[in-house]
Amino acid sequence: MTNPQWPRQLRDGLAAMNLSLSEGQQQQLLAFLALLNKWNKAYNLTAVRDEREMVSRQLLDSLSILPWVTTDHLLDVGAGGGLPGIPLAIALPERRFTLLDSNGKKTRFLNQCVLELGLDNVDVIHGRAEACQPEQPFTQISSRAFTALENLVDWCGQLLAKDGEFLAMKGQFPDDEVAALPAGWKVMSHHFLDVPGADGERHLLVVTRADQSQ
Repeated sequence: MTNPQWPRQLRDGLAAMNLSLSEGQQQQLLAFLALLNKWNKAYNLTAVRDEREMVSRQLLDSLSILPWVTTDHLLDVGAGGGLPGIPLAIALPERRFTLLDSNGKKTRFLNQCVLELGLDNVDVIHGRAEACQPEQPFTQISSRAFTALENLVDWCGQLLAKDGEFLAMKGQFPDDEVAALPAGWKVMSHHFLDVPGADGERHLLVVTRADQSQ
């Protein structure tokens, strides 16, 4: 059961972000949010408890990086409650998404979402990033509230193609994390994310190898 305010909040938010999603995609997003809200009570999937904030802080926030998703197959690490991976997969049904998390409860929830929402473009992996061995590296890897940039490149660097990029979603701009990036990595670009209805700053940092021929 979705909150009666959610459909309008979603429509208005998508319009403000100049995103055009079909009625069916919007219904899928709302069905996902209802699942997240239901399972969150037992599984502690997200810190957002106020239903009035959920569309903005979970759906619209996840969709705010859509313009930078250019790969045919994206890996979402520390996928947790499926943010941003599942909203992105709903918005881009022709692309593939792999969601990776080491927490068994969270991957059970993700598998349930895939089943109930009919997301045939989503794979779920239960495991640690360091132990993951994909058939081929990913050209883009997203993370949202997962870990510091230093850990992200350390734990997941082997999963990224030589010329690939991390799409790291942050709140306030993480000056300390950028300064702590190990040698061989750099912030290629930085983008301010305007999320309708969300308080506080949102930033996207695109992190790449300093020498992409290595």
